[in-house]
Order: sequence, then C-alpha cells, then structure tokens
Amino acid sequence: MKRKLKQYANQSQAVVPDRQFVLKDFSRMLDNQIETIVLFLLEQQGALASRISELNEQKDSLQEVPDISKIDELREAYQAVGRDLLKLLYFVEINAIGLRKILKKFDKRFGYKFTDYYVKTRANHPYSQLQQVFKHVGLGAVVGAISRNLADLQDRQGSYLSIYDQPALPLQDPVVDSMQAAVDRLSHSTNFLNFLAQHALIMQEELPTPVEEGVDDQRYHFMSLLLNLANTFLYMVNTYIIVPTADDYSMSLGAAATVCGIVIGAMAVAQIFSSVYFSAWSNRSYFRPLIFSSIVLFIGNVMYALAYDLNSIPVLLIGRLFCGFGSARAVNRRYISDCVPLKYRMQASAGFVSASALGMACGPAVAGLLQTNFKIYKITVNKETLPGWLMAIAWLIYLVWLWFSFKEPVRDTEIKNVPQESKAEPDSLEKGIVEPLLLKSPENQQDEDEQEGDESEEAPEDSQKPANSIVAAYRLLTPSVKVQLLIYFMLKYAMEILLSESSVITTYYFSWSTGHVAVFLACLGLTVLPVNLVVGSCISNMFEDRQILLASETMVCVGILMSFNVIIPYSVPQYVCSGLLLFVSAEVLEGVNLSLLSRVMSSRLSRGTYNGGLLSTEAGTIARVIADATITLAGYLGESMLLNITLLPSLFICIVSILATFWTYNSLY
Repeated sequence: MKRKLKQYANQSQAVVPDRQFVLKDFSRMLDNQIETIVLFLLEQQGALASRISELNEQKDSLQEVPDISKIDELREAYQAVGRDLLKLLYFVEINAIGLRKILKKFDKRFGYKFTDYYVKTRANHPYSQLQQVFKHVGLGAVVGAISRNLADLQDRQGSYLSIYDQPALPLQDPVVDSMQAAVDRLSHSTNFLNFLAQHALIMQEELPTPVEEGVDDQRYHFMSLLLNLANTFLYMVNTYIIVPTADDYSMSLGAAATVCGIVIGAMAVAQIFSSVYFSAWSNRSYFRPLIFSSIVLFIGNVMYALAYDLNSIPVLLIGRLFCGFGSARAVNRRYISDCVPLKYRMQASAGFVSASALGMACGPAVAGLLQTNFKIYKITVNKETLPGWLMAIAWLIYLVWLWFSFKEPVRDTEIKNVPQESKAEPDSLEKGIVEPLLLKSPENQQDEDEQEGDESEEAPEDSQKPANSIVAAYRLLTPSVKVQLLIYFMLKYAMEILLSESSVITTYYFSWSTGHVAVFLACLGLTVLPVNLVVGSCISNMFEDRQILLASETMVCVGILMSFNVIIPYSVPQYVCSGLLLFVSAEVLEGVNLSLLSRVMSSRLSRGTYNGGLLSTEAGTIARVIADATITLAGYLGESMLLNITLLPSLFICIVSILATFWTYNSLY
C-alpha cells in the first residue's frame, strides 16, 4: 500500500489526479487488506477454540479420576494456548498500528481528510470488517475461556467458588496477566488509573515476550519501588514547602520580596542539568543515583536553613541549587519503566503521579504549620529556616531506609537462566503475524517510527536504536509532538507564575499571612487527584482527546484573563476563583497532553538516556525557570505592577499554543 501511495504521488506529478478515483481505489485496496486480516484472525480464533474444546474434554475426564501429573500437563497446555493467543493479540496490534499509519500517510501525502471519511463510513456499518479489528469480540471470548479454565485448575484450598462468584480474586498465572494487559492495551480503555498513569509519561514499547516477562519478574522488588515513590513525594514536598515563606526569607536577608522568584527557581535551574546526568546514570545503576540524590538534598537543605544565621543570599541560592542537583525524578521514572512488570506498571505509574500530587499539596500545608521561633545554641529555628531543617531530617531518615532496604535490579547482562521458550520453531500462527499488512521489507522498515519515514534517512538496522543526544531526540519529534511540548511548556509556565508569586501577591493586595497562603496552595494541590478522577472516568469517555485539549487550553486562557487587575479593585474572590480555574484547567490539560504524547511519540524515545520523559521534564523545567526569572525581573518595576506584567507572557504563550493546536490538528486530521 505504501508503494501504491508512491504510485499515486508519481502520477500526480505528471497529470492532475482524479480525486474520486484515488479515494475509491485506495478505499477498495484498504478494504481488501482489512478483510484479509479479519479472515486470518477468524481462522486462528477457530483453531484456538478447537484446542480449548479438546482440553476441556480432558479436564472433564480428570474431574472423575483426578491425576496430579495430568492436571499439571493440562495447565501447561492451557498456558501454551494462552501464549499463542498473545501472538494473535500482537498480530492485531501491529496491523491496527499499520492501518493508522497508512491512513495518516495518505492524508499527509495528498492533503485529504481521508481518515475521518474512512473511519466514519466503516465504523458502524453492519458489514464493516473494521469493527473486527478494533473491537475483537471473539478474542475476548478466547481470553475468558482460557482464564476460566486455568482458574478451575488452580488449588482453591477446598473452595467451590468460581471466578464468576469472586471476580476480584486474582489469578496467580502470568499468562492470564499478560493476556489481560494485551487486551487492555488494544482496547485503549480509558479509566482513572490509566489516565492518571499517563501523567508520568512512562512509555510502553510493545507487547512483552515470555522472556521479557521473566526478566521483569527478576528485576521487580516492591520495597525498591516504594522507595522510588517516597523519593518522588519528598522531592515535591521539598520543592513547594518554601513557597509560602520565600518572600519573607528574602526580605529577612535584605533583598526584595520578589527575589523569591530566583530562590524558588534556583532548584529548577539545577534540575535542567540533573535530569540529564541522572537519566544517563540510571543506565548503569539505580541505587547509587538515589544515594547521591539523598546526600545532595540533605546538604542543600542544611545550607538553605543556615543562610539565615549567615545572613547570606548566596548561601541560600546555593542551597536551593544543591536541592535541584539532587532531583532524581528521571531515575524514579526509569525504574518504573524498566524494572516494574507490565501487569503492575500502570498502578506504579499512577502511584508516581499521586505521590507528586500529594507532595505538592503537603509542602505548603506543612509550611503553614511551622509557625515557631526559637534558637538552639546559635542556630535560629523559625518559619523561614524550619522547612530546611525539617527536609534535611527527612532526607537523612530516607537515606538510612534506602541504604538498608533498596535492592539493585538485575541488569540485562546478568540474566543468564531465563527460559528460551520463544526460540522454538515458529508455527503457522507466528508466521501469520507479519503476513497481511506490515511485511518487513527494507522500505517500510525505515518507516516504523512515528516520523513516517519521510524525513529520516536512517538505515534499517538503526531505525529502532534509542536517541543518543538531545539533538537526535529532537529530530525524532513530529510537528504535532512539538506542539504538545509547547503546550506542556505553556501550562507549566502559567502554573509556576501562579504558585511562585502567590505569597507576594496575596501579601500586597490582601495582607495574607503565611498560614493563609499555605492553605490556599494546599487546596490547589488537593484538586489534582479529584480532577483526574473526573476527567479519567467520565469526560475522556464522552469527548475526544483533541476536544478536551482545546477546551482546557481555552479555559487556561480564560483563567489568565480573569487574573488581571484592571478597572475594578482586586478582590479575594477574583484571585481565588481565577487561580482555581487556571490551576484546574492546567491539570486537565497536562493529563490529556501527556496522554497524547505517550501515544504519538516515537518508540525510539521510549528507552535510552534521551527518552520522551526526559524531553517533557526538560520542557517543563525550563518553563519554570523562565517563569521564576520573570517574577524577579518584574519585581524591579514594583509590586503594584508585578501581577499584570507576569501574566502578559502567560497570556501570549497560551494564545500561541491554542493557534498552534488548531493549525496542527487541521493539517493532520
């Protein structure tokens, strides 16, 4: 079909093509290809169903005369059927990907909106073969049959209940877990857990082979995962615990209140560099980077606290820089991506986002409770220094816990005894996986990336290697991915402006105390999980991601406009309502945007040092740095102009991102 597209393109250079003929001819070819896929799929489903039926007869005979050895053999036979079903699920997945890519390529080559026409006319037609590819009802029945029979063969310790009586009862069989994960991934079902997990931007590569699942099980260690999530939580607390008191701390050292922008942003500046070296370090170890991170964060917080008695702004800033150099979020993401088995990865990713959200809420809340003032020898402990001392103690405790509880995962080169079942002679089913749509010719091997191969001149053997530099990673980004990174930059910039200048703005306009600012910021942070619950469970099932993306961008723009201080006197209701609208809309936007990014970003960015998670982290971190610098620079114009001056860049970037979104989706879809 790619050759046919090139033929159309060559004809269009010689003569003006007949639009109706091209559309009709290509539709006919695509219908034939999909029919070939579906007929093969039905044939293999029938073969699997026959095997299950024969095994069921053997199982019925064993119920009359139980034989432990034969029961084990029967269980292995069911598992073998399950593994063949996994191959069939993979067959459906690669053909679904191929269908999406050829439709996208057609639209891109000829400027038609053929995808919308084709999907709409085939999706609900009673004779449409397309439904068989995407709804795969028969596959679900085979999955259910295998799962039920394996459950019946398990030792239930005298219980006569079936899986239908206890649907929540887990099946202790890796084949069942793998089948369910594959079905969930094919169906693209959207729920709260899946939506929340997308925030972490931990990308999946492909359906795992049995060998890869065994490797994952050897790497997985629950306590180590918990330590990574604890590191994420503590780091977010460390980031936001100083926000309510940063302006007071700056003034106590003889600087302007708006210097709080630099104080808060210093951590983000260092994180730009730490994300890269931690991502590279995680290629060799996870334990040592986490140890280093904890030590650096301990030192940074001690310096932050001592700056008060030393009366030194440089010490204060160096302390915050040290905290940024200890940012191990790249390691936390990488650990989940590489060391958590697929069946637990969604929960782990959701845990990563939840830990970040709770840390963001707990940081300001804890700061609001630290209203004290006393001295220990010559060391002052008050509301400005206590966040530093508290976090230093927390990181010291975490360091001890990490030292005794973390287990370094087994590296790929150390895994020697993984069963090599998948190396057996391929059967007809395995051969059929690559027959209909995605034949591995050198031509379309170059097109396996999301870049559609037009801009890439890589050799086939290099087409799946991870990017080896930031520049190489950037070249893998399509225009739509660049726009989504721009959106991510915009929302992080707007949120950082709102959060970082909150103490200065509320003190100037409303005379709020540190406690009031802490409560306001904590309430904003607590909206993260409920908002994701509503969007992930309800809204995303009612609207397309593109619609939610544009709507949330528009609401962010409205929130920014409502925040301006013009004409009428600035009031608490206006500030709180506009801030809440801006923050909630940005959270919705972040979830949908990262969800789209995880699906359309090149598979080569799902691994290696310069991966998709690193790119998004860098985009967000640079946005925070620029936002904090904007606050400090705008402070030279006076606190009366700070609010409007800092909101203008937010409004400009927001409008640009909305226009870019319209342009991108109009051109691609």
